[in-house]
Amino acid sequence: MSGGNDADFMGRALELAARALEHDEVPVGALIVSAGRIVGEGYNRPIASADPTAHAEIVAMRAAAAQARNYRLSGATLYVTLEPCVMCLGAALNARIARLVFGAWDAKAGACGSVLDLSREPKLKPRIDVFGGVRSSECGELLRGFFAARRSPRAIG
Repeated sequence: MSGGNDADFMGRALELAARALEHDEVPVGALIVSAGRIVGEGYNRPIASADPTAHAEIVAMRAAAAQARNYRLSGATLYVTLEPCVMCLGAALNARIARLVFGAWDAKAGACGSVLDLSREPKLKPRIDVFGGVRSSECGELLRGFFAARRSPRAIG
């Protein structure tokens, strides 16, 4: 995908979240866009990789940094289906991500306004522009469905 708007790129992040769901991971997808084109993609895979840092955002940033051969992703936009946690927001700041666009708010671990708002902490530099709620109902429904299925009793056969 090249070009596109925030809703279009979030659509791709939703496709990536569905891939996480196929692997029985929490369905979160992320991508990095620079100069209008996708340069890195990822989805949650901490269980499969036995890596607590393998959140969708981190996986996408690693892919983009490898492609750029630079840990700095200056001017890039991070799209993610769920509000980032402290770890992922910190990584985005360190990578010099310019914009962060997310779908669903995370009332348990969100670091962009739900639990904390580190994106507006004046002592943290550089600044990152944050836009939450893009396609939030779709992003939230995917997550709610995943957790509802986890809580329901499994059939004994």
